[in-house]
Amino acid sequence: MIIAEKLITKYWRMTHRRSLMQLFMFSGFIATISFTSCGLNDNLADREAQEKLDIQNFLSNNDTIDFEKKTSGLYYYDLTLGTGPQAETLDTAYVFYAMQYLSTLIFETNLGTTDTLKVAVNGGKFIPGFEEGISYMREGGTALFVVPSSLAFGAEGTIYVSP
Repeated sequence: MIIAEKLITKYWRMTHRRSLMQLFMFSGFIATISFTSCGLNDNLADREAQEKLDIQNFLSNNDTIDFEKKTSGLYYYDLTLGTGPQAETLDTAYVFYAMQYLSTLIFETNLGTTDTLKVAVNGGKFIPGFEEGISYMREGGTALFVVPSSLAFGAEGTIYVSP
């Protein structure tokens, strides 16, 4: 899930079918991607069912946020709708973000730094749910995402991130 903490200024350069010229300075994308903790069940089906339950519980506990469920399974919500163009495939976005589990435990962030994450939108180099979420954003916007494990690190997790 992505939860915005505050607005931060960022820059965005369009690179696909556009000039390399920097376009606009705009309020940054601050996001925290929360991944569900699926438990230690050995059965994949049990973990997937638990993840669905965890996501539904999260959405129920945060029912003031009107998430839109995308066909991929990503849950998306614009906190601040940007006024610029929508991100397109292979546009380059400079992003401030925080990734966290649904429990709110942050496991990765660049908030509080001056280092933005350079993302080629839908370029296949980052977590698929993260790239998909960015593709729905407009320049200057902030958003929240809930990213299921199938669009993140998978049901098994990684050596660095648990499922």
